[in-house]
Amino acid sequence: MEMTTEQVMAAVRGVTDPELGISVVDLGLIYDVRLGDRRVDVDMTLTSPGCPMGRLIASDVEEAIRQALPGTDVSVRVVWDPPWTADRLSAEGRHALGYDS
Repeated sequence: MEMTTEQVMAAVRGVTDPELGISVVDLGLIYDVRLGDRRVDVDMTLTSPGCPMGRLIASDVEEAIRQALPGTDVSVRVVWDPPWTADRLSAEGRHALGYDS
């Protein structure tokens, strides 16, 4: 079965930022998904470099992909360039954080 970016994004949609209670996808934290032969590489960021839950969130993203795509080698890298801004929020994320009022 061929892996797709959509499968990866669906898997990580269930991962929430524990402080905000919003999906990492709706927060716009997933920057890049690269697919290879039974391999997924993800570049993601956090809302703040000082985020105390950063390691947990990255680990949760990795585990969600592993569970959705068993036997896949998964690498999640936290990057800081470009820095996260609220412009990356989805419509759902904007609504949940009150940016649409």
